[in-house]
Amino acid sequence: MSEDILKIELDGPIAILTMNRPAKRNAMCDELLEQIDAFFSKPPKDIKAVVLTGTAGHFCSGLDLSEHVARDAEGTMRHSRGWHAVMDRIQYGGLPVISAMFGAVIGGGLEMASATHVRIAEPSTIFQLPEGRRGIFVGGGASVRVGRILGADRMVEMMLTGRKYSADEGLSLGLCHYSVGEGEALNLALKLAHRIAGNAPLSNYIMIQALSRIEDMAKADGLFTESLCAALTQTSPDAVEGLAAFLEKRDPSFR
Repeated sequence: MSEDILKIELDGPIAILTMNRPAKRNAMCDELLEQIDAFFSKPPKDIKAVVLTGTAGHFCSGLDLSEHVARDAEGTMRHSRGWHAVMDRIQYGGLPVISAMFGAVIGGGLEMASATHVRIAEPSTIFQLPEGRRGIFVGGGASVRVGRILGADRMVEMMLTGRKYSADEGLSLGLCHYSVGEGEALNLALKLAHRIAGNAPLSNYIMIQALSRIEDMAKADGLFTESLCAALTQTSPDAVEGLAAFLEKRDPSFR
């Protein structure tokens, strides 16, 4: 395996993961997916937030189709389920993940970005789900994650036509949370990552675990789950420290 296919750098409590397949516009191969999975399965102990980005002008152009055509129906289904497991580890692993995006955020690249919690796009960013134009269907979770951002109606049109959305259009639709200038995504991602890392770890964990699940629940179930989350966080040592820091007009010192 290439040691450089996923570059991992540490900036204090922040891990920066850089997908590094420049000749393929950082298209996702099994090796790269396995290395991303390995990181999120067992991240370094003191890491409190992650920045995910690409190299050579692109975030990720999706699944490497040279690998797609080599699979039969069962292999394709199992590969899709493997993607789902990795995307779940990104979304629900407990670490806040910020995507610093530019260039291609296409197919599986958009599926991966939609599993992250904060998304920042530069002007070069292109959001696209071109699978329908290639005679295939999404398999990395887009029908759920991207579908819930856009709504089924808009996603059907996007896939039928192969439509591309820009960073500003993505901002208006929710595909990204910030639209920034050229070369600014990584700096903002690091700034936000350090801010998020300064939150109470339990609060971050509960927000990541609970909010998207509450969206799936009936109203009464969601409200009950909210009460459980409030009980866990508001009775924690970090809550005591947070209140004391507020009253003493100082920054909190969380675990």
